[in-house]
Amino acid sequence: MIRDITIGQYYPGYSAVHKLDTRLKLVLVLAYMVSIFLVSDFVGYAVVLVSLALVVRLSQVPARFILRGLKPVFIIIAFTFILNLFMTKGDPIVTFGALAITEQGIYEACYMALRIIFLILGASMLTFTTKPVKLTDGIEYLLSPGTRFGVPAHELAMMMTIALRFIPTLLEETDKIMKAQQARGADFETGNIFRRAKAMIPIFIPLIVGAFRMASDLAMAMEARCYRGGEGRTKLHVFKLKRRDAAAIILYAAYLALIVLERIFDLQSLLVGALLR
Repeated sequence: MIRDITIGQYYPGYSAVHKLDTRLKLVLVLAYMVSIFLVSDFVGYAVVLVSLALVVRLSQVPARFILRGLKPVFIIIAFTFILNLFMTKGDPIVTFGALAITEQGIYEACYMALRIIFLILGASMLTFTTKPVKLTDGIEYLLSPGTRFGVPAHELAMMMTIALRFIPTLLEETDKIMKAQQARGADFETGNIFRRAKAMIPIFIPLIVGAFRMASDLAMAMEARCYRGGEGRTKLHVFKLKRRDAAAIILYAAYLALIVLERIFDLQSLLVGALLR
């Protein structure tokens, strides 16, 4: 389970998606997340799926590696699905005492599950195809207008990137601690949920201590290299929009147009009506 968590990891490559301007990728991912909330039926989600599959294909990141990141959040997806299935009011199909599964509940549960999946996959594609250093520079550039109002753009970007970079490191550390505890006879797989939770306590304490130790080592390393924040710093690589970035903007504009048109004209109802005739 620990090795299945791929959030925050970078997948090395030289694809067209890897080479896109980091600033543009950040903006497009944010716009993509907003567009998901505009979708309200299965036709719209089909458009999102096809578009996301195209990005995955262009990124050359293995689909198995991407989908593996959904395993750790499966419980959240399942809980959201069940909650919407029983809590959405509408025309009942099956009743279980005071609870009932409604037709509207089935649709709402599917929509919410798909929304979570697409949000996670879209955000993961950003970290899979962007180096942490470039991600820091891109976030800092987008936050830089806020420096006029006292927003510490460089520091915020640095903290966000370090947090993402530490995720795989902490997961690796957790895996080592679990193996060490299992070698000493610890059991994390049997018993009820409360017993499993209690068995995880010996993992959290050394993990927290190790996290503080790594943070201290990182701070000392940055100070030894005379790190003093972003003021007065220059960039080795300067961001410049290129033709492939313009092509990405055009493709996203076409995707967004499809989403908006589908919502305005309700293509799902039109397709269902045409099939029933």
